[in-house]
Amino acid sequence: MLAVPEMGLQVLYSSSSPEQSPVPSPPGSPRTQEICGIAPLTPSQSPKPEARAPQQAPFSVVVAIDFGTTSSSYAFSFASDPEAIHMMREQELRMSDGTHGPMDREDPMNPHLPAKFKMKIHSATDLILKTQLEAVNGKKMPALEVFAHALRFFKEHALQELRDQCPSLPEKDTVCWVLTVPAIWKQPAKQFMREAAYLAGLVSREDAEQLLIALEPEAASVYCRKLRLHQLVDLSSRAPGSGCLGESHSIDPSFRQAREQLRRSRHSRTFLVESGVGELWAEMQAGDRYVVADCGVGTVDLTVPQLEQPHGTLKELYKASGGPCGAVGVDLAFEQLLSRIFGEDFISTFKTQSPAAWVDLTIAFEACKRTAGPHRAGALNISLPFSVIDFYRKQRGYNVETALRRSSANFVKWSSQGMLRMSCEAMNNLFQPTVSGIIQHIEALLARPEVQGVKLLFLVGSFSESAVLQHAVQAALGTRGLRVVVPHDVGLAILKGAVFFGQAPGVVRVRRSPLTYGVDVLNRFVAGRHPPDKLLVRGGRRWCTDVFERFVAAEQSVALGEDVLRSYCPARPGQRCVLINLYCCAAQDARPGLRKCGELSLELEPAEGGPHAAGAPPSRREIRTAMQFGDTEIQVTAVDVSTNRSVRAAIDFLSNWGRSASPPLPR
Repeated sequence: MLAVPEMGLQVLYSSSSPEQSPVPSPPGSPRTQEICGIAPLTPSQSPKPEARAPQQAPFSVVVAIDFGTTSSSYAFSFASDPEAIHMMREQELRMSDGTHGPMDREDPMNPHLPAKFKMKIHSATDLILKTQLEAVNGKKMPALEVFAHALRFFKEHALQELRDQCPSLPEKDTVCWVLTVPAIWKQPAKQFMREAAYLAGLVSREDAEQLLIALEPEAASVYCRKLRLHQLVDLSSRAPGSGCLGESHSIDPSFRQAREQLRRSRHSRTFLVESGVGELWAEMQAGDRYVVADCGVGTVDLTVPQLEQPHGTLKELYKASGGPCGAVGVDLAFEQLLSRIFGEDFISTFKTQSPAAWVDLTIAFEACKRTAGPHRAGALNISLPFSVIDFYRKQRGYNVETALRRSSANFVKWSSQGMLRMSCEAMNNLFQPTVSGIIQHIEALLARPEVQGVKLLFLVGSFSESAVLQHAVQAALGTRGLRVVVPHDVGLAILKGAVFFGQAPGVVRVRRSPLTYGVDVLNRFVAGRHPPDKLLVRGGRRWCTDVFERFVAAEQSVALGEDVLRSYCPARPGQRCVLINLYCCAAQDARPGLRKCGELSLELEPAEGGPHAAGAPPSRREIRTAMQFGDTEIQVTAVDVSTNRSVRAAIDFLSNWGRSASPPLPR
């Protein structure tokens, strides 16, 4: 049963746009009186968003995990020596092609055989906790368990490494864990990673603040600020591979000596980063802006930071953009080429019946792909596993060499050493659709009015190591006066930056909301504007149900620690749980595409004093909520005003409630 606001109370409008009235929720949305069990409450004049400095708990060590699509690694630093980053590379973790941790590769039910399973989470339109992954052999398994298993392996490996380096270090409450995710990931995917971390035992729900979600291009941006000129390659001034800008700038001898000593003592796994900022940033001024293009295996992720202070905080100038056009697109093009040569039915059957051998083949192609370049002269060799050769002969009755002769792919030859020989032109052609997609995303971003005047582009991410991509980006964008810069250790920039982000998560002070968010509430019914089927009459008063109240608009700037305050009262005395429907859409005015995306739950303690006295009206109970949209995750806290006690509050983006994409009703 829905409680109706008392006379004199009004709906709390979005403080960002007080001139806009709420709009009704879309048809088919859960009715407020059936689900929410709340009434909006404004105890005083609508407050403006409050900003408070985020508090970072003191941790002894920061451990960052760069959870990649085909490879992953972790790094850590101690609070006592924050400039020394200790790396653990993927080769040392015995991982390949997204298969994390020790495993029996021939086990058909092995949960790590779903190749590139991180992309499955990105592409899932209705991601829930029970989402299934399908392995290359056709077997399905819970995605949450696969991710948790991988994270559990990282946890055990990292804690053992920490114990080896610092035996006296206590484990509890001393580690801040950082997980990297693409900036274009939506809230359900971020919550999914957090749930996997809980299941893996990285942190508990009670100590949720020990886990940070870092956006990959933001992490790379934080790291790039530390780099010296000799650690960067300026594609605008030199061809890829011909050397790096600033080679004449010598590094301080004492720093070089300290770095080399650390590398020797830690088997070349420790990197010492100078404090402060590099020369490139030293030349920048407040207000300068740049683009970070994180070109990974699965996605391209674009952000536009603006310097609030040259040595201080950053402000996101335009919401994160990009799409699923990472290096995996080249792998798919190679698979299509194999299907063209050997037959699509054969490739499908082989992947199902010999998944481990298929992984071996993709690893062989990955090694070849890394050597491709626009100016390479010789052919490239791709080792073909014997199981492929033998399986094809049994399936078709003739050998692989015959298949190559019969196919129309005359640019791929057979080597007597058991290899496919591909011309450089053919290899580069496999890159073109993916590379063109990346350039289109960058050009679309640069065309935005908010991004005008950008002169610097950082290429980061594992795919940015590709000479093919570097050459294409420079050729397409260099003529526009854009300076394209690549860090030397481009594949590790995100991981190292994630460590620095864990040390100072407030470095990005202002972000842009990717979506419009709000809830459904009651409002005064206005004839001619509100539809008749939304009319609710109670106590002689006319109300409109399912009215959309906006919290934050898409592309709105939201500062870290800025609270959007709202107050609600339970519909019934003694009510122990309040559920509030959360809606979102990509449009700023919340008209097209409004859909339910989550639920805000408030778990209430019994009201003090027990049931109200006989005949006395029940006292109004105010629950004041504070929501933050400026962090990498949406945060919510709540307080029972009558007792000043915290109320357990959480947002669930992963429940299977059959989200509706129906358009909203007219105002």
